[in-house]
Amino acid sequence: MDAIARSASAHIDSFAADHLPDRALWPELSWSLPELQYPPRLNCVNELLDKQCERVASDKLMLRNASMQWTYQELQYKVNQIARVLTEDLGLIPGNRVLLRGSNHPMMAACFLAIIKAGGIAVPTMPLLRAKELGLMIDKAKISHALCSYALKDEMQNLPEPHAVLRQVLYFQGGEESLEHRMASKSGEFKAVDTAADDVCLIGFTSGTTGKPKATMHFHRDVMAICDCFPRSVLHTRADDVFIGTPPLAFTFGLGGLLLFPLRYGATAVLLEKLTPEGLLQAISHFKATVCFTAPTFYRQMTGLVPRFDVSSLRETVSAGEMLPVSTRAAWLEATGLRMIDGIGATEMLHIFISASGDQVRAGATGKPVPGYQACVLGPDGEALGPGQIGRLAVKGPTGCRYLADERQSDYVLNGWNLTGDAYEMDADGYFCYRARTDDMIISAGYNIAGPEVEDAILMHKDIAECAVIGVPDEERGQIVKAYLVVKPEVVANEALIKDIQHFVKQTIAPYKYPRAIEFRTSLPRTETGKLQRFRLREDVASAHSEINKTNGATANVVTATLSESQTDQEKT
Repeated sequence: MDAIARSASAHIDSFAADHLPDRALWPELSWSLPELQYPPRLNCVNELLDKQCERVASDKLMLRNASMQWTYQELQYKVNQIARVLTEDLGLIPGNRVLLRGSNHPMMAACFLAIIKAGGIAVPTMPLLRAKELGLMIDKAKISHALCSYALKDEMQNLPEPHAVLRQVLYFQGGEESLEHRMASKSGEFKAVDTAADDVCLIGFTSGTTGKPKATMHFHRDVMAICDCFPRSVLHTRADDVFIGTPPLAFTFGLGGLLLFPLRYGATAVLLEKLTPEGLLQAISHFKATVCFTAPTFYRQMTGLVPRFDVSSLRETVSAGEMLPVSTRAAWLEATGLRMIDGIGATEMLHIFISASGDQVRAGATGKPVPGYQACVLGPDGEALGPGQIGRLAVKGPTGCRYLADERQSDYVLNGWNLTGDAYEMDADGYFCYRARTDDMIISAGYNIAGPEVEDAILMHKDIAECAVIGVPDEERGQIVKAYLVVKPEVVANEALIKDIQHFVKQTIAPYKYPRAIEFRTSLPRTETGKLQRFRLREDVASAHSEINKTNGATANVVTATLSESQTDQEKT
């Protein structure tokens, strides 16, 4: 039950509030822990940064990278200057949505905090997204302002027309009339806008199985809640912790682990761009990091390299974003002596809600509900299943799904529960064990990829008549994107065409979504009404892999791309 008294919104631009789902469609929310009792008036940046500055020493480091470092007070000063640029120069009013684009850099973090402190709504986006994808987001959320790294200017300048709603774009880390240039003339004083605890402050986009972007809306109290659950109860975060990792700040996994959590506990965060597995280990050693966040793919690749680096400073390593193989967890334990923390979260829920650490870790299990959350496994009729039965994972707690003007709200929420789209099994001791995805989402190296979105991109290629995309198992990435294609008459299906299609997709949507495997067919399985039967393609995968093993990996009609080392590293970061 909603235990927080509702308070008048500070938003002059009421778009977000006007497009929240009907409250009858919200999941049940609860604040069962004492630390989750927040006042009706709350600006999360005032709580996370301004109040923390009153508690920590003036020289306490907050953000670091390879060439710079900011104390808590220096970060506060930068945030205040950016907030003044937003309000005084760009005309931001409370409730405006601000697109935020950049890699993991202190300026990206400062911009995020400044937007929210000024009463705006931050909309972080993945650095690799293309103009087409950004255009959909701008239209969906009616985004009026943008702060963008100068290195990512090309896609912003190639946005499809019309985008009259996007009135102001300002670049940082380069360019004429940059954000830094404007900041230089601004005061370092700025009072946080007096927002309501349930004013929207963050919109996180996630692609559904249809490929149409879904916008998840989160309140100021939601941001505080994720800081007071997982990092407190599972990580046992300390002020002397140094956080490091690979997930982009545009992912809620990275936003929490590499910015919000360190802020809440007076710790330090290291933000680095374009990390490789070797580079991450080197950074852990150099910065004496104590907590690491990354995906299982990175941990698998780092395991064999560990003996070359001093990682003795690490006390916790967190894995999320895709299924954590038992073998990866065991190999990491052998290499480092650390029991890896596995976790499952969702953009709709903002961060991790099931996990375990220390002696509570159990091989093959994600863990138990994080204090503040509860979970169960639901059967087809919506009733809770007992131990040993596989069903739909359902979760509820202080955060929950609220889509922006999206009919799919009713697909994610059932009888007050958030349905994550994952198939789980609970054992007799209350541990939750991942079994499979319940939809068509492909999870590759920690990235969520909607198959239909890739299909749409491929079908734009002049030589392709039909297309179906699924995820197929891959030892290194968990899954890879595989496309089944029917070419147009007179088109020769060969390796040159495969490379051309892959290049075309990379230029159309985010590069990490491209099909790493392509199989040409004369037809695709369809129903009598013409609908694709992707399940039949999945059934073919097992026999195809068996045939590949028999022929030492050689087939006549399947080609998997091989990337150069530099390309692989870029896409993983």
